[in-house]
Amino acid sequence: MRYLLAALVFATSTALFAAPAAPPNLIVIDAKLTTAGQPSAEWLATLKAQGYEAVIYLAPPTVDDAVRDEPLIVGRQGLIWANLPIKFGSPVDADYESFAALLKALRGKKVLVHCEVNMRASSLTFLYRTLVEGTDPNLAWESVSKVWTPQGPWKALLLKRLSAQGIAFDPF
Repeated sequence: MRYLLAALVFATSTALFAAPAAPPNLIVIDAKLTTAGQPSAEWLATLKAQGYEAVIYLAPPTVDDAVRDEPLIVGRQGLIWANLPIKFGSPVDADYESFAALLKALRGKKVLVHCEVNMRASSLTFLYRTLVEGTDPNLAWESVSKVWTPQGPWKALLLKRLSAQGIAFDPF
């Protein structure tokens, strides 16, 4: 009976201290860059302990699954928090340009780029890696294809930006 009680106490205490669930579509690109869908408040509270130094949120803060206190949760850990509220149905060149400028400014820091599902984040990060860092588009595309196949205005934006840089890549 004593062993049963000890096992029950151990199992309960372990469950209480379990790490929060990872966000949906979490893609670790390298030691300094991760993309994801919307993290929970609990997971966001662990970012500093995970070594993150900045968060870029690409959805409007008014979307249904947004964490209302995300800027506070991130800021209280001493991390940089930036919101580039991109309307999912109508991304434009300026959205990518703002994102690229922000990611360049954060170069060398461990950054989480996220949105609701990791569609905005994976797509813009693909462009950044390909156009700014010179990553082979086939390699950079792997992190997008794990999440989705861009359609409509996202497909158009990706192809337009690649073409403007003379990159002939069409995974569609």
